[in-house]
Amino acid sequence: MKYKRFIVIVMDSLGIGNARDADKFYQNGVSDKGSNTFGHIVDRFPVINIPNLRKLGIGDLVPNLSNNNISHPNSYTLKLNEASNGKDTMTGHWEMMGIYTSKPFQTFTETGFPKDLIERLEKETGHKIIGNYAASGTQIIKDLGEQQIKENSLIVYTSADSVLQICGHEKYTGLDELYRCCEIARKICMEPKYFVGRVIARPYIGETKDTFKRTSNRRDYAVSPSNKTVMDVLKDSGYFVSCVGKISDIFNDCGVSKTIHTKSNNNGMDITIEDVKNSDYNGLCYVNLVEFDSEYGHRRNVEGYKNCIEDFDKKLGELLSVLKEDDILLLTADHGNDPTWTGSDHTREQVPLIIYSSKIKDGQFIGETDSFADIGASILKNFDLEKPKYMIGKPILKIF
Repeated sequence: MKYKRFIVIVMDSLGIGNARDADKFYQNGVSDKGSNTFGHIVDRFPVINIPNLRKLGIGDLVPNLSNNNISHPNSYTLKLNEASNGKDTMTGHWEMMGIYTSKPFQTFTETGFPKDLIERLEKETGHKIIGNYAASGTQIIKDLGEQQIKENSLIVYTSADSVLQICGHEKYTGLDELYRCCEIARKICMEPKYFVGRVIARPYIGETKDTFKRTSNRRDYAVSPSNKTVMDVLKDSGYFVSCVGKISDIFNDCGVSKTIHTKSNNNGMDITIEDVKNSDYNGLCYVNLVEFDSEYGHRRNVEGYKNCIEDFDKKLGELLSVLKEDDILLLTADHGNDPTWTGSDHTREQVPLIIYSSKIKDGQFIGETDSFADIGASILKNFDLEKPKYMIGKPILKIF
């Protein structure tokens, strides 16, 4: 065991373009070929303040950044290609932990959910369904919340992910009733003709459209990974798996030792910094920072995305200052979400991988890989654990 703890941080949707098969993935009739989340943000905002990412070698992966000739002796940089057939959150995260997904989860971004699904949901829950389109969660509550309260209906919406979200007022619908309805939706959506990755309960409070606010009583109903993941192997072998953000939701709590949900990227980084500084376990700290994707990628907010990267960089500096000698930090992403691209869907892209440790002395760009799963394979090799035959991925030998 060379490293005691792996800290894997997923900068959700921060792709770097040039996916080998981007021309096979479409939205609004346009292929993802040419999409490049980080690169196109830099095109729009060439002056971007990210000193910590720069000193770790981000310039190797985003060539249009200015002043790219920066040495990074303590970090390796790579470009990762996705092997699985998809460009969603669950597919990307599962692949990092060794799982190949051949059939993508269904999304309903452009059409809403099928009429027969909505009719079944109305019949089995006893509530009228309103909405049923892709939307921002905060905006759809503002648009339909007063109607939902008046009719005792349910707001259903989706996003670019494979997700069915149900909004109900905490006071007028009630949390227990909202959760009951989501459990019904989860059962329906397990059928192959629908097969949605997650059903999410989205409760809110307030009395008018100007005062409606989502609460922290969100509940996710996810499908479990198709097989045991690297996280399961670690936990079953006595190692600790600490999850920050929506990681436990993505894996339906499989292979999770501890989970802490987050309110924002900054909150997620603060939790991670405290975990690294004050704990001393052997294993994995797995972090998802969703605001890159949810607040800026899907909303096609280029400047907001740029600012989000800069905010992350500040927190990254704090994290680097508390890493222990036997920690190894991996920064990556799960897909792209180019805020300059057509539509509001994810984009099929390569993702960055930056590997930092004080034990690394010959930091450099070391090429590209065929799978996100090289992350998980490297973790198993470090702890001398056998990789099950169904898992994909090869360990990144340079770090050993």
